[in-house]
Amino acid sequence: MKMGAERICMPSPSVEQFVHAVKQTVLANKHMVPPPGKGSLYIRPLLMGTGPVLAMGPAPEFTFLIYASPVGDFHKARTPLNLLIQEKIHRATPGGTGGIKCITNYSPVFKPIKEAKAQGFSDVLFLDAVTGKYIEEASSCNIFIVKGDTISTPAIAETILPGITRKSIIDIALDFGYQVQERLIVVEELTEADEVFCTGTAVGVVPVGSVTYQGKRFEYGIEAVVTKKLQVALLGIQTGLVEDKMGWTCMLD
Repeated sequence: MKMGAERICMPSPSVEQFVHAVKQTVLANKHMVPPPGKGSLYIRPLLMGTGPVLAMGPAPEFTFLIYASPVGDFHKARTPLNLLIQEKIHRATPGGTGGIKCITNYSPVFKPIKEAKAQGFSDVLFLDAVTGKYIEEASSCNIFIVKGDTISTPAIAETILPGITRKSIIDIALDFGYQVQERLIVVEELTEADEVFCTGTAVGVVPVGSVTYQGKRFEYGIEAVVTKKLQVALLGIQTGLVEDKMGWTCMLD
């Protein structure tokens, strides 16, 4: 939030204010937390301009709020995603806001997502806007490819969001002994991958069942051994079923 606020000329709460607000929101809604295995309490922090102004420019005042809602699995039973590679519309452009959590990253992709879902796809995978050769992200999640013992993901750039689930999976993968590469990934590498998966706050870790590019569909095995191993490890830490050696979890009073 601090990174995004600075980019679009907004003040932001301190880390202490942010964590305190999240804790208070969870405690106030603890009766809404679903039973284990039935979902989670989705927490959404929001920072928005609210001051009275008509001129183009930063708002004179801002509101920081957090809302929460019980949710089931974003993708039911972690069903593998069927992605469609979008070549004509781009999620982000160099010099824009693709690298921060900002509404401008989401509303422009509603149309291609709607069209893809009408064709039976789960989501859209976007390519870089400059060359159209490299994969970047799906509409709301980062992407990884697995080849042997190497796990690769597009390197963080101003067009790619540095998702916290992305970072968590990288750290877990390294702890398991996998080689992790953050680099440019040409779209053709998807055709040779052993596994492909996506990560995000809402989706968690979800396998990709197929990718369709230029009318050709490339499918991946249902085993997804590496994906499931990482998925189980992250979920175990999040739910307190495994020891948190990373120091990520926050206990509520």
